[in-house]
Amino acid sequence: MRDMNNALRRLDCVFTAVDHGSLRQAAKILRVRESSVSRNIVALEQHLDVQLFHRHVHGVRLTQAGQAWVATTRRHYEGLKDALTAERTPRRDTRTLRIGLSALAGRKFLTGLIRRFGELYPDVGVNIEDIQHERAMSALRRRQIDIVFTSAIVSDTACASETFDRERLFVLLPADHPLGQRPSVTWAELARDRLLVSPSGEGHVRGLLAAENCTAGPSVQACAGSDATLILKVQLRQGVTLAEESVARSIAPDFTIWKSLEGLASVTQFKAVWLESNPKRALLRLLATARKRADSALVQA
Repeated sequence: MRDMNNALRRLDCVFTAVDHGSLRQAAKILRVRESSVSRNIVALEQHLDVQLFHRHVHGVRLTQAGQAWVATTRRHYEGLKDALTAERTPRRDTRTLRIGLSALAGRKFLTGLIRRFGELYPDVGVNIEDIQHERAMSALRRRQIDIVFTSAIVSDTACASETFDRERLFVLLPADHPLGQRPSVTWAELARDRLLVSPSGEGHVRGLLAAENCTAGPSVQACAGSDATLILKVQLRQGVTLAEESVARSIAPDFTIWKSLEGLASVTQFKAVWLESNPKRALLRLLATARKRADSALVQA
């Protein structure tokens, strides 16, 4: 048992560091010294004979070998943690749906979906929280949330996914931006700009830039705060930001201008991701409601 506890302690340190990109933050979450986190990670690296992390002044990031190891190991680690804590953990509230939101688009669809779901099933509570895509997949597998709505690519074989909506992306520019007279803009034309995004959407934006294969694109900066904060920063000429077409058509902030984005990565998907083994009836009802709304939208289009 002592050996198992030591192994779990080392794994806790590794995966907490992965989630937060920092040994200091991992130590804070685990309530131990930073030196303890570092020692446990080094011990595991020595045991595996693999360097898992690159260390730098701003934190840590996985090496290529570390990414491969995490991809194959994490599911087993989380399953073991669940098995060991199952008896101590109270049964999840079956009348509450926990939804993670990690998307650039789809707010119009999600708003309509939650309103309709509330009308059909008023006895089910719905909790929605912003969450980074990487953490969302972990939370799904550990059943800390029931479903994630995301725009990112999903490669987790333990999860099911389904696309419900697609929208063209628009970029919000300061009104006097040099591209303000153009009918539309490309990723490459934004190369001199700072692209402001929410932390939950940062990974997806970087994925879009990779898909576009731009050699020169905007620098991406994650900004904590609401959509109103991002818009204010654009109004103050501190950068540009993105939104889906339905948002761009519905709001017109002062001192700014919307432009459609052109290119291969100018359309984003809005999809649901969930664990197929999740037994909640409310989850199945939410998915059925989402499918009906998506089918109705296709008929109207």
